[in-house]
Amino acid sequence: MFLFDKLFGKKEAAPTTGLPATTPGAASARPQASAPGTGIRHDPRLIEALKEDHRLLLDIYTAIDAARRTEDLLSVQTRLGQFRMVLQDHLLKENVRLYVYLEHVLRGDSVSHELMHEFRHEMDGIGRVVVGFLSKYREIGIHPELAAEFATDFAAIGQALVARIRREEDTLYPMYAPLA
Repeated sequence: MFLFDKLFGKKEAAPTTGLPATTPGAASARPQASAPGTGIRHDPRLIEALKEDHRLLLDIYTAIDAARRTEDLLSVQTRLGQFRMVLQDHLLKENVRLYVYLEHVLRGDSVSHELMHEFRHEMDGIGRVVVGFLSKYREIGIHPELAAEFATDFAAIGQALVARIRREEDTLYPMYAPLA
């Protein structure tokens, strides 16, 4: 249940900070409205959590690259498993908490709504490619013959990852705002 509570924003009692409700970082005195037609509320920490996922994915990518360069294929395999877990968690957060919220909130803004849909569909395609890559190299540590193709595939995944992260953080994430 903890995973679902975390994903769907189960509210815990806010600690008393002694700060007035208007102070940045203080809990809001009024409850957040849900996106129309859903129980999903704006989470002021979501975008920072998604950006932290991006940093973690890039850190793991860098560690994979270092292991690849030293030909430590067992470490590459282990790090690919870590990458898979962080990526799946990130995509689930985006799909459930970001895209569903934006789907409902942006209905009245056709341009932003369409842009959000383009991001979502593009990510579906990128996700399939990355999951295919991770599946292909899941056992690279015990199948060193996979190493010959790995460097090229890995570089392509890295380029796509960096470009996507930049676009999400510059264009998509700013669309995520509390209801007025």
